Amino acid sequence: MTIKEGDFVKIEYTIRRHSDNTVVRTTNKEIAEKNDMHDEDARYGPQLVVVGKDNTIKGISDAIKSMDVGQEKKLELGPDSAFGERNKDLVRIMPLSDFRKRDMNPVPGMQIDLDGTIATVVSVNSGRVMVDANHPLAGETITCDVKVVGKVDDQKEKVKSAFERYQLEPSSVESNESRVKVVFNSKVKKDSQFLINKANSVAFAFSYIDSLKSISVDEEYSREDLKQTG
Repeated sequence: MTIKEGDFVKIEYTIRRHSDNTVVRTTNKEIAEKNDMHDEDARYGPQLVVVGKDNTIKGISDAIKSMDVGQEKKLELGPDSAFGERNKDLVRIMPLSDFRKRDMNPVPGMQIDLDGTIATVVSVNSGRVMVDANHPLAGETITCDVKVVGKVDDQKEKVKSAFERYQLEPSSVESNESRVKVVFNSKVKKDSQFLINKANSVAFAFSYIDSLKSISVDEEYSREDLKQTG
């Protein structure tokens, strides 16, 4: 089955630092637990990528184009095909008082949001805080075990996969030509994160599904839901 640019593909992968073989990212729950990096909030199992787009690293996306469903590959990717080279201009010194104003107590390793950019606190000394907005793996060569699990061709399944990518499980998805209806029943928790993920899911679907003209999202609430969230 030929895979081409723009296809919706489900993959499994495990990424390691080439230098010491440390696992830094995986879709496999057992591997995550074995390497003491299990995240209760993470979704393990096959992940959605849109081939050739910016929602996965370049080296993996390029490799998928030459793979078949069910095929596995071991990749070695340099910085240019992985997380980029380090940029010294993304390392900056900030006054500790800036953090105090935000009721933050910075410590090395903490990740913070600087005007929409995620940065890592490197050090805290003498009222100054060094932060680094480079990706933690910038400048590094990585190895990646990747497997193409499946390809999503049906419009309804593409929309469903878009919502699942943002940690949402629709109760049902109905498709009628270029229009799709997504339903979340009263059993689905609807908090502020739900609203954010819903908006991101809709934006993702419109960005990558050209045949899609409209999406309607129906949300069912129950009195019990309101009691629990109140």
